[in-house]
Amino acid sequence: MPFPNDEVLMKTAGDLVAQLQAIFGKHPGFRPAHAKGEILTGTFTPSAEAKKLTTAPHFNNPSTPVWVRFSSSTGLPNIPDTDSHADPRGIAIRFILGDRKHTDIISHSTPFFPARTGQGFLEFLQALASSPPDGPKPSPVEQFLGANPKALAFVQAPKPAPASYGTEEYFGVTAFKLINAEGKATFIRYHIVPEAGVSTLSADELKDKDPDYLRKELTERLASGPISFKIKAQVAAEGDVTDDATVHWPEDRPVVELGTLKLDSVLPDNAKEQKNIIFDPIPRVQGVEPSDDPLLEMRAAVYLISGKQRRAA
Repeated sequence: MPFPNDEVLMKTAGDLVAQLQAIFGKHPGFRPAHAKGEILTGTFTPSAEAKKLTTAPHFNNPSTPVWVRFSSSTGLPNIPDTDSHADPRGIAIRFILGDRKHTDIISHSTPFFPARTGQGFLEFLQALASSPPDGPKPSPVEQFLGANPKALAFVQAPKPAPASYGTEEYFGVTAFKLINAEGKATFIRYHIVPEAGVSTLSADELKDKDPDYLRKELTERLASGPISFKIKAQVAAEGDVTDDATVHWPEDRPVVELGTLKLDSVLPDNAKEQKNIIFDPIPRVQGVEPSDDPLLEMRAAVYLISGKQRRAA
């Protein structure tokens, strides 16, 4: 994973990591966001349709081993699964293509994101950090949300707690280009859908749950068989915005099934592996290219800075 060389990008990425740590505290060895998580292992099997859209190896090989990290929001490693701030939940999928060869998909459980750029997200976090509950009104974050309707939409979007990581759906908010053998580019956004169906908890159901219920439920679910997801792609139409994660494509856009993810076990040495692995929002593999969405390079820089800190801890 190459280190970006844009000075402004790297400064903003460093400021984002520092601001997240200012809000949630420094927890050496853990991510500044989505700190609490669990890695599972399994296999991805592509569909026939995927091979028509891209030459990427994981969409053409008969199957590909995967690591999948499920996670809860915030930089608090021990946040209760029942805490409303733990939503949206995250999923990071690593397709293992060979020795030190891989590509990743990173998504979370709401199709919204609060800002188009890293600088915009930083301003959102800064406003949040300077808005104590007992401070003067309107608070800085209330003023920010009033001036930024896309951020307000993210805050107000429903974020019900999942009954299981295996019954949550996950959305890729940034666009990518799939390139096929003829060189045709198709803009898509990923959608990860549980084969068991989406199942969430009401507030009454949630209050009786264990603070670590999602991790424990994974173990129980795996005991009765693999956890399966369909990886789908919403396909953009001509003229759809592909460089802004805050803009939704219309619901009537075609959806293509790219393949099936089957997870069958919890990865051994989970804590060690979570500390070491650095997921990459940029695909860096033939057949899949990044869009011009500025969040991609910013998130890659944030993840790399965070990963270097974790490994050094």
